[in-house]
Amino acid sequence: MVSVITEPNGRKRIEFINAEGQRKRVRLGKIPKGDAETIKTHVQYIVASQQSKQPLRPATAEWLGEINGVLRKRFVAVGLCEPDEAPAAERSAVMTLGEFLSRHLSGLTHIKSSTATAYGHTKRCLLEHFGADKPIGEITVADATRFRRWLATHEFRQGRKLADATIRRRCTLARQFFKEAVEDRFIAENPFGKLKGIGVKPNRSRDYFVSQKDAQKVLDACPDAEWRLLFALSRFGGLRCPSEHLALTWGDVDWDARRITVHVPKLEHHGEEYATRQIPLFPELRPYLEDAFALAGERGIVPSEPIITRYRSANANLRTQLERIIKRAGLKPWPKLFQNLRASRQTELAERHPLYVACAWIGNSERVAQKHYLQVTDEDFAAATEEKAAQKAAHHAGISADNTAHHAARRSKTPGKHDISAETESVQWARQDSNLGPQPYQGCALTN
Repeated sequence: MVSVITEPNGRKRIEFINAEGQRKRVRLGKIPKGDAETIKTHVQYIVASQQSKQPLRPATAEWLGEINGVLRKRFVAVGLCEPDEAPAAERSAVMTLGEFLSRHLSGLTHIKSSTATAYGHTKRCLLEHFGADKPIGEITVADATRFRRWLATHEFRQGRKLADATIRRRCTLARQFFKEAVEDRFIAENPFGKLKGIGVKPNRSRDYFVSQKDAQKVLDACPDAEWRLLFALSRFGGLRCPSEHLALTWGDVDWDARRITVHVPKLEHHGEEYATRQIPLFPELRPYLEDAFALAGERGIVPSEPIITRYRSANANLRTQLERIIKRAGLKPWPKLFQNLRASRQTELAERHPLYVACAWIGNSERVAQKHYLQVTDEDFAAATEEKAAQKAAHHAGISADNTAHHAARRSKTPGKHDISAETESVQWARQDSNLGPQPYQGCALTN
């Protein structure tokens, strides 16, 4: 029999009779009732297995293998499980870096292909620097620091060095890999856990605002309607390219409500509320969507049909083709081709609408928008200087008008040789009133 006991102070404990008929207890501390019931259920299966000499059911065996820390020690103390086969230091000494990384990455089946590629680059760098046979227990904090320095100085393909953002990203992923090694109790400490300054840091020197004038030049240079729509969805719709472009179907376009439902593959693993967002059918975007709709109508509109029918292969290089189109338009390709199109759109929307509205349409947070997206444009500088110039001109115009009126008034009242104008007289009287001096006695003469 297994029971959950709640003590007066709110702490809980498990009480049970073991296979030898002895009453045992395991203190659980202040935990939710549901967690206590889960532990009770597994303890029942463990006790039943010990009494019947039968193997544990797989679910309980897996759960028992995952618990660690204080709870595992208490289970060992009352005979519910055996001590670990070997301490973490001994197990890490035989677990090599190559074996650990293969084991870790093979279990990540839910990640996107782009994320898998980033993980693969980090794995390749770790193996190249440390070697596949390096025991993970021998990698120290100093080794992690040297790995970061190696990333910054090592020359990769074609003699190219990694950008600072890429180095930060790979160190962050390495820290994430070794965090699981700690959780699996292969190592006691994460050697990458103490690295500072490896978070994502924006490089604002690569910001570029694509004006609507330049955007129109690129659109005019696009080879066909589908390429014009690809560009317009990025510049005027603010979509992530290519994932959100390729997920769009004709059923996502509500012409009557003038809205588009955008599917967000990047965030869908966070839950249904992040899987889609809605954006307006912006006037700048609508003509290019209508052109594509007219072409699709020639073969029959199917709501589930993707709007972008070409370039759907993972190997399609949209960046290289867009660079050619930009050069054909007589412009120089800007940094972060598609990212800056999206950032340019959010900058425009934030000028016209509250920031939270712009973020809802673009699909990011206000913090991310301010840190990575919003830009100060040439138009902002022009507006500020024009406003200042207008204020200065108005100020000088007012002074000039006042001076002109004053001199005209004086000329119309020029005093004669022996005349005193009313203006001069008023000034003299005002001066006398405010600066009175001693006056001679005006009384009558004394008589005898």
